[in-house]
Amino acid sequence: MRIVLDCSATLAWIYGDETTDAICSLFDQVADEGALVPSLWRLEVANALTIGVRRGRIDTPFRAAALRDLALLDIVIDADTDAHAWSATLHLADTHSLTVYDAAYLELALRRSLPLASLDRDLCAAAAKAKVVLLITADQ
Repeated sequence: MRIVLDCSATLAWIYGDETTDAICSLFDQVADEGALVPSLWRLEVANALTIGVRRGRIDTPFRAAALRDLALLDIVIDADTDAHAWSATLHLADTHSLTVYDAAYLELALRRSLPLASLDRDLCAAAAKAKVVLLITADQ
C-alpha cells in the first residue's frame, strides 16, 4: 500500500537520534511499496537538512548521502499539488489551522485516499479529524 510521506517522518529516518522502531518499519514499507509526496517535499527536506548543516547538526557530506539514499526510494512527486494549492489545500489550512505546506500533505492524502505518515502534531490532529488513516503519529 502506497502512503503519503511528510517531511517530519522523512527527517526522523535520516537523523539517527530521532529514529524509532515505528520509523524503521515505515521506511521498510516505503522501500517495499513506495510513497507519494506533494511537490514541495524535496524543497522541504533539502531546506531542513540545510538548516541542520548550518546549525552544525550534520555536515554537507551527510546531507548529500541522505539525499542520495532518499533518491533510491520509490517516492513519487504528485504532479497535481499546485492545482489544488489555492483551493482545497488553502481550505484545509484554514479549517485546521495548518500551514499551507502541512495542508498540502493532508490534501494529497484525502484526494488519493491514502494513509499519511507524519510526526507533526498539528498535521496528525487535522488528519484524524478528517478521518485520514495515520500510519505513524507524533506520539510514536
